[in-house]
Order: sequence, then structure tokens, then C-alpha cells
Amino acid sequence: MISPEQIKKLREESGASVMDCKKALEQAAGDEAKAKEFLSKRGAEMAEKKAERKTNSGLIESYIHANGKIGVLLSLYCETDFVARNENFKALAHEICLQTAAVGAQTPEELLSQPYLKNPEKTIKDLIGDTVGKLGENIKIGQFIRFEI
Repeated sequence: MISPEQIKKLREESGASVMDCKKALEQAAGDEAKAKEFLSKRGAEMAEKKAERKTNSGLIESYIHANGKIGVLLSLYCETDFVARNENFKALAHEICLQTAAVGAQTPEELLSQPYLKNPEKTIKDLIGDTVGKLGENIKIGQFIRFEI
């Protein structure tokens, strides 16, 4: 039996819906690590299904490194203004800026294939897929530029 506390904890850690957390825990027989893996796979599947949907909204995110010598400007797109204002979406944009500042990339495809610095087992594409799973909308990287002195 899955307890409400387990569901609440997984929801807080993953940002997934209550029903998705419950389903993941049930399929993983209460194992939180397996449930997180299930949610990650579900996010990737959801991202694949939504990949063709139009992204007409989004935001521009910037990051300037503490030394003032590296900066990134990024456009990140989603389907609605509602999601563009969501904290998870804003956090994703910031993480992609940090990644670009640290590692650099020339094209969105190159950026998507890079291992995520905070969790090398995932790529930036996986990170976006996780956010698509949480928010239920297609997300695409637009333009970005990395400045360095």
C-alpha cells in the first residue's frame, strides 16, 4: 500500500502530478528510486508526443557569471503564456543558461546532447523532457548566445 506521505514526498522531489506520483509508486512497488525513473521515462515519452506542437510563447533568460566575464542570453519556447510564467519553466531556462555558460555549445542540437552538469546521467534533452512531463507542454530551445571576455 502506497502512503500519502510517499506520494507527497515524490511530488515535492519530482514536481509531477499527484496521480502520476501515485501511479509511479504503485508500478515501482513503493521503491522511490524506481518511481523517479518511471516519471523520467514518462516525461521523455510525453515530450516525444508533444514535439510537433507549436511553441508560440516563452521567455528570454539571461545569466552573467559572478566574475562578469561570461554571459548567456537564451530564448526558451513553450505553448502558452501560463507555462512561460511557471516557476518550473523559469528554473529550466536558468539551468540551460548555466549549462551554456559552463560548457558552451554552438547549436541547440549540440546543447541538447550534452550531459547535464548537475546530473551527468541525464542530458539537457532529458532535463527538458522531465519539465515537459511536469508541465504538459512542448518546450523548445530557441536561440542562445554565449559571451566571453
